Order: sequence, then C-alpha cells, then structure tokens
Amino acid sequence: MMKTIYIILSIMFIIGFNACQEEKRFEISGDDNKAPGPPEYLSYKPLVGAARIFYNLPEDKDILSINAEYVNNSGKKSYFSASYFTDSLDVMGIADTLEHVVQLYAVDRAGNRSISVPVTVKASESALQNVAESIKVLAGFNSFIVLWDNVLEQTVNVYIDMIFNKAGKDRDLTWVLTSNKAINREIIDNVVLSDDESLTVNIRIGDTYGNWSQNIKMGQIKIMSDAILPKELWRLPNTNDSIAGIPMCFGNAYEAKSLNVIDGIISRGEIISIMHTAGRGRTGKAIDGNTPWNFLIDLGDYYELSRIVTNQRHDLNTNTYDPNERGYYYTGENVNQYNMYFLNEETSEWEFISQHTIEIPTGLSELEIARLGAAGDMALMYPEVPAFTKPARWFRYEALTGFGAAPWVLSEITLYGRKANMQ
Repeated sequence: MMKTIYIILSIMFIIGFNACQEEKRFEISGDDNKAPGPPEYLSYKPLVGAARIFYNLPEDKDILSINAEYVNNSGKKSYFSASYFTDSLDVMGIADTLEHVVQLYAVDRAGNRSISVPVTVKASESALQNVAESIKVLAGFNSFIVLWDNVLEQTVNVYIDMIFNKAGKDRDLTWVLTSNKAINREIIDNVVLSDDESLTVNIRIGDTYGNWSQNIKMGQIKIMSDAILPKELWRLPNTNDSIAGIPMCFGNAYEAKSLNVIDGIISRGEIISIMHTAGRGRTGKAIDGNTPWNFLIDLGDYYELSRIVTNQRHDLNTNTYDPNERGYYYTGENVNQYNMYFLNEETSEWEFISQHTIEIPTGLSELEIARLGAAGDMALMYPEVPAFTKPARWFRYEALTGFGAAPWVLSEITLYGRKANMQ
C-alpha cells in the first residue's frame, strides 16, 4: 500500500515538475533582448504552389515559433509560421516552378528574432497555372458557363472580362467569381445578345497571396437565345391515357389538380396551386409511393427545348403561413430528382434528355431559402454541353425521388426554348 502511494506521489511530482518547467518556457520576459539561435535547415519538399521546409530547432529553451518570409513575383511579402512543436513549415503562394529564396528564422517568447537563414526552394507545380489550364467557357442560353478545377482547394478569384457590342456600342464588363471548391461550375446569367452581336471573353486568375495568372483569351462566345414557351396552347392527357406507351400520372388528389402545374401560378404562402398524386402516380390506382410517375405535356406546337424551371410546394396547409418563411421548400414530398424526355415522332419512342437533382441549399437564412424556392429551380436540358433538343411537341417529366419522402407534389413547370423550323 505504502509502495503504491509512493509511486503515485512520485508520478505527481514528476508531472508537477515538468509542468513548472513548461510554464517557465512560456514566461514572457521584458528583460530578455537576446536573439535566439537560427533554425538549422535540413531539406525541402516541393508541393503544388508551395514548398515544405524541414529544419532542426535551435537549442534555445524559449523558442516560440519558426517563421519564414517570402516575396512573390508581384513584390508582395508573405509571412508563414510554425510552432516549436513541429519540424517543418509550409511556404504557400508560389506562382511558378522557378527557384525562390525564403528567409527562415526563429522567434522567442520575448519577440526576439534570430538571424535569417536563406533557403532556396521550388514548387512542383504552379497552383494558378493548375487552375488556369483547367478553365473552360461554354455558351449557354442568354448566359455562358465558366468551369475550372482547383486541386488545392485554396481560395482563388476568377476575373471574367466581357467585351461585347450592344446596339452599335462597344462595352466591357468584369465579373468576379471567388471559390475554394475543388470543382467549379458557375453561370454568368442575363447576357442577352442578338444573333449579330458578339461576346469576347478573357479571364484572369488571382490568389490571396497577390499572384496573378497571365490573361487567358477564351475567344468569342456565341450566346444562344431562348425564351419562355407560351403555355396557352399546352394540353394534358387524362389520367392513365398513354402516349407512346407511357401513362399520364394522377395529380388530382385532395383539392389539387394536374392543371395547376401549367397555370403559371406559383404555390406560395396562402396560394395553394399544386398537383398531388397521393401515392397514385402511375395509373391513378394506389401504388408504392416511391414508384416514379410521369407528367406528360402536349406543347401545342413543335419547339426545340433548352431548359426547365420547376417550382415546389411552399405552403403547409395553413391560411396564416408567411411567404417569407421556408415552409415546405426542399423538404418532404416535393420532387428532388427527375428525368426529362421528348417524344421522337420518327421512332415513336421517348428520347431521354437528362436527369436533374435539385440541391438542398445550405448556409442560407429562412428568407433566402424562401426567395430561392419561389424563384424556382432551373436546369439545362443538356447540362454538360448546353444545346437545344430536336424539335418536339411532347415533353415528359418523370419524377423519381422526393426530399426524404415519396415525390407526391409539384407546383409548376416552365419550359424554355425556341420555335422549331419544321420546313
């Protein structure tokens, strides 16, 4: 028993002694004006847009950190620091693969700085060049799409310089996109140009360290024009009527109606304008609620389709619902994923267009989500490379999943495109 107590007391003494020694290490002395010794440089490892420097700490007991300074090609000085617990330090923001000199030094608890040790390093690859080489621009509908990869997931600023002629006058605008995502796809919207008006795009990329890429000339972009298709001529088949072997869904459950999906009225707040399948989607008979259902539209004429906007149910069956609250958006029985088809009348078969999943917004307030839901979710018919479909009169919307529940409700479908030339 006494031996056990002795061992415990010994351990406590050792811990206490070491704690006291460690506390002394962190004491800041105003009288200390002696510079610590410099770190001993060992080696470095090239990284993408960076270099990792390895070193031995100086023997000084009051060392706080190992620091490095680096002046980039733009003349901006950047500072980097690593605690005395580590044996390496990363120098970021190297914009090329040339040799650069980094000043490595130690700092003690009193703020004294050692002499600098010059270290010559190279990056394995330029981070900006990596982003620049992946940049692509695709023509969209009254818009264009900018795509790029960012393997380091460091924050970059993409400056898009747009030069165009509008109504006989040359104009230029700059759009700035900021992201640290690995894969990026951004749409520059509301670019409305006529067929004889051109758009030239140049891109510059900058990082948070003051580095810039060269000006990347993307050339002329041919913006495609589309418009909202008129719904006055749209017609719906009766429930269970089949078009090319696909039956029209049942959407008239409760007080809802299938016709509400094409009436131009968005479900919001006290306005309830939805279809509701009540789990009877495919044939009108009770079925598994997860079974896909198809909403078929006769467009009344032949069109080349470009994009779609769908609107979800917002209300929660209450007359006092605030339209500025999130409500039912992006939850429950609203459609989350769907397929799109058009009827190829030459083959009498439904031709698959694409599949779309509605993303659940994150990091937004209730009001922002309410506004986003009210605006609707837009999707391109061909998202990878925007294009018009072949001329079609029949459109098929196949609901696949809901937001954690069966996809039973939908408020509105709006289609964009252009009148097909059938000559």
